[in-house]
Amino acid sequence: MHPKVAVVDYGLCNVDSVGRALAHCGASPFLARDAADIKAADQVVLPGVGAFDAAMARLTELDLVGVLTDTVLGEGVPFLGICLGMQLLAATSDEGRPRPGLGWLDAHVARIDPAPGERVPHVGWNEVDTTGPSPLFADVPPSTDFYFVHSFHVRCRDEADILATVPFSVGLTAAVARHPIYGVQFHPEKSQRHGLTLLRNFVGLR
Repeated sequence: MHPKVAVVDYGLCNVDSVGRALAHCGASPFLARDAADIKAADQVVLPGVGAFDAAMARLTELDLVGVLTDTVLGEGVPFLGICLGMQLLAATSDEGRPRPGLGWLDAHVARIDPAPGERVPHVGWNEVDTTGPSPLFADVPPSTDFYFVHSFHVRCRDEADILATVPFSVGLTAAVARHPIYGVQFHPEKSQRHGLTLLRNFVGLR
């Protein structure tokens, strides 16, 4: 039976590309726009492109913050945040007007401070290395390239939450995990074969 994966549609992402990738990986994705949609899901994916404060404002306007928290933290439904969706896991952010994030991780979102010769936003392919074994990265070789587009990054106060890093700036968090919560700063739906492997691994989580 294909798991029902809610792709949260709050107007700040191309949800179609994420949905197509999930369907290719054996899921039954559907767009989630209200609490009933979230509650009907076996798994939840929160994609996102844009600003932290605008995204949290939209989730609040749609009354999705509470049901997401209850579903993921309360019921243990597997969750994957993609790009901005990973950043929204943090408690606070420097981007835009001050507005609290979901706060599921003890983390803060800050603007990338580029190293000499680097440019922000961090755009393009870059290698990702995990900090240890994880079912999300099963069958993904070390130092695999994934596709990034971002100007802000997540700073985890608890290093145990850092699942993978990318060698940009001083070394940034590329993925986080605290089961059933997972997040990736890159775009797996744009990262070809290995991106699909990661999504397939997520679809297999229970």
